[in-house]
Amino acid sequence: MIGRIKRAFCRTVFRWTGGEPARHYRLVSFILALLALWFGGSPAWAGTIQRVEVKNDSIVVTFDARVADAASFLLPSPDRVALDVTGAAPGGTIETGGLVGAVREGARDGGARVVFDLTRPAVVTSGRFGDDGRQLTLQLRTVDNADFARAAAAGKLRFLPPFNMPDTRLTPASYAVSLPVPRSSKKLDLPRVDGDPSRPLVVIDAGHGGFDPGAVSPSSGLREKDVTLKIAKAIRDELLKSGRVRVALTREDDRFLVLQERYGIARKLKADLFISIHCDSVGSGDATGASVYTLSEIASDKEAAKLASRENKADIIGGIDLGGENADVSSILIDLTQRETMNASAAFARLLGREAAPLIPLRANFHKMAALMVLKAPDMPSILFETGYISNPDDAAFLDSDEGRKRIATSVLRAVEINFAKRMATN
Repeated sequence: MIGRIKRAFCRTVFRWTGGEPARHYRLVSFILALLALWFGGSPAWAGTIQRVEVKNDSIVVTFDARVADAASFLLPSPDRVALDVTGAAPGGTIETGGLVGAVREGARDGGARVVFDLTRPAVVTSGRFGDDGRQLTLQLRTVDNADFARAAAAGKLRFLPPFNMPDTRLTPASYAVSLPVPRSSKKLDLPRVDGDPSRPLVVIDAGHGGFDPGAVSPSSGLREKDVTLKIAKAIRDELLKSGRVRVALTREDDRFLVLQERYGIARKLKADLFISIHCDSVGSGDATGASVYTLSEIASDKEAAKLASRENKADIIGGIDLGGENADVSSILIDLTQRETMNASAAFARLLGREAAPLIPLRANFHKMAALMVLKAPDMPSILFETGYISNPDDAAFLDSDEGRKRIATSVLRAVEINFAKRMATN
């Protein structure tokens, strides 16, 4: 994955993405009711910061309306936390305390930037929007200078509202749609795998689908879920023509899949590489170019702890049963595995950037890190490839063209071939 679409629906821990609706009817009534509001007109993202409050080891930012998304990053010398909010204007009251000595706000292209001057080194361990999308809470943790420097070098953490949809303060429609809620199914159907069985497996995930359209181009109405599926199929066809890898798609049609199912499919197939395809979006501005996300180190630490605390630890890492180990040992083993996986993911991301540069437009900061749910498989290199900005008319036309898809697919093919050639050479 992992803006979003700034997506009509969200896609990380904070994001919801898409396939088969049968398992998820609990969401359907709410989603369809919200869609009724959409048809009445969608206002531009235009929230203003109402209040910034620091409470011990947390920061709470309240807006007067929904915003598109937010991202935090660290600045050293002096130590600071910066928060960029897309679709917001600075303003409101400020209350400092705890780990924050001072707060400054300012306008930036397409949004607002808030800078928190720290009283001692601290990192952002998590961030979450409230259910209404108008309050963002960042959790802080104190660290030493070395850990702060490493976290600052890791890049941005990105946070999305639970549903990136029109402001629900609009007057509701006079009707509602509901569907029966059947019992959920635990079965996960695996897709077809094409190619030579002796070759490594690449799983391509077309972001969004079904009830989740993803981003929608304001100029043409082009939907992200349709664009990502076409690009995923183009990449599959290009990889299969090379004969050097096997390929599977998480979805080959317009269906809904939750995030865990997407990388869950790849893990069950024992994939050697997972690539989730998306199209970026912003509420305003002329942002353009592709970028790639890999899992951040901070997100890795938290996920390892969660995995280690589960009662059923079988098959967490490479089929190894950790059920006989205590939580501390399990956490260490998972952490070591995931860090190796993160290094492999980052190496492939850099390789993709190098191979894509002559073929497609790229963002200046092509490789980013974030706590995206779809990247959290602990034992499988994974990237989320934002192939361009669907909100930019030029990017959207490129992404939906045969030539654009060919160039994207060629970029991925070159990176994949080099990636596995290097792996074979070192084994």
